[in-house]
Amino acid sequence: MRRITTDYSKNEFWKEADIPVGRKADFAHLVNAYPELKGHAIQGFGGAFTEASTYNYSRLGEVNKRAVIEGYFGEEGLRYNIGRTHIHSCDFALGNYIYIKEGDIELKSFDIAHDRENMIPMIKDAMEESSSKLYFLASPWSPPAFMKTNGDMNHGGKLKEEYYGAWAGYIVRYIQEYEKEGIKISYLTVQNEPMAVQAWDSCIYTPQEEALFLRKYLAPALAEDSLDHVKIFIWDHNKDEVYDRAKAVFASQETLDEVAGVAVHWYSGDHFEALEAVKKRFPEKSLFFTEGCVEYSRFADSSEVTKAEMYAHDMIGNLKAGVEAFFDWNLLLDDKGGPNHAGNFCAAPMMCTPEEDTIEKRLSYYYIGHFSRYIKRGARKIETSRYTDKIETVGFLNPDGERVIILLNKSDSAAEVTLRENGLGGQFTLQPHTISTICYGA
Repeated sequence: MRRITTDYSKNEFWKEADIPVGRKADFAHLVNAYPELKGHAIQGFGGAFTEASTYNYSRLGEVNKRAVIEGYFGEEGLRYNIGRTHIHSCDFALGNYIYIKEGDIELKSFDIAHDRENMIPMIKDAMEESSSKLYFLASPWSPPAFMKTNGDMNHGGKLKEEYYGAWAGYIVRYIQEYEKEGIKISYLTVQNEPMAVQAWDSCIYTPQEEALFLRKYLAPALAEDSLDHVKIFIWDHNKDEVYDRAKAVFASQETLDEVAGVAVHWYSGDHFEALEAVKKRFPEKSLFFTEGCVEYSRFADSSEVTKAEMYAHDMIGNLKAGVEAFFDWNLLLDDKGGPNHAGNFCAAPMMCTPEEDTIEKRLSYYYIGHFSRYIKRGARKIETSRYTDKIETVGFLNPDGERVIILLNKSDSAAEVTLRENGLGGQFTLQPHTISTICYGA
């Protein structure tokens, strides 16, 4: 058994050690692994190429640009293999922007030149660095202001029904233009946070409106332009309402047939049971975690350990409940937690001070690595059991037969562990506020 541990108190990150394995008549402090009980497959781990992240990246020197790309997408880094993009502006942009001239419903002026300044160059650098194929998910935050009931990209409002077709065509055009750049969009959410009226780019859809738009306009537009490979996800919002939303959107078989899965965020709390409910009701649909970050408005004064444990706790719970892909939010924010055109500042696993050309890997970066570095694309979730709730755990079986067991101790006291499978076990101590990944059996 190979043990990889991050212990902040000892300033140790991804420290490797071997665990002797033996057979004993009586084991104590057991964490059991059952690799024959396989569940859903993992699609990957990644983060979002927001304009804020890519703008920060563009301001760094070449050495630190390489450090960022290698740190996220390289073999010695997080080994990310998926990424999220936003269709024109979001809150983590330098301001509101769109790809057409005001009122151009025929899309004659459509141009992604804005994205070629910073976003596309960073994406291409990541694609060049990654040893595996990068898959991309795209999400819109708001249609152009003239298409909305409030005449504003911000502060909610709805898409006017007379523009449903034009907006679907706009989204298709975005995908086509990105494909011309060599960036293939594989997944698409209908709307980021469709029930949140925000001070930044936002748009409201009821379940019935989301179902109508995707069934009658978006899916047909994708099919008409031979983009059937793009898989549509609904919701893209918090987990507390995910089951009710899925049930309402999937009320008709026609809508159900057009949707590949359901996307969720973490801002309303755990609600892992809500994810399990969706999987029980709609087992054929994928669950993606598409956004989560530490908001300065709520957790600015929390410790780095607390922030990192937020990530690990949520990732363990989501992955156990059926989540197949994990997209962190911003890849790179500045020392203020931005830029953000609405002042909605947050933390990121990598932070930078562009004026000084410096970068910093936060503890959350290393905690995410306990998942993204070792759980390979195509890994299957396996069942585990634990002797105490002091330990949180989740297990996977990689395509090559390797077992990956992740254990988190958020408590203030150590936990003794014997990890056992089929009568064989290895013993170790999980120190307070540490995370370990155990790999064996390949």
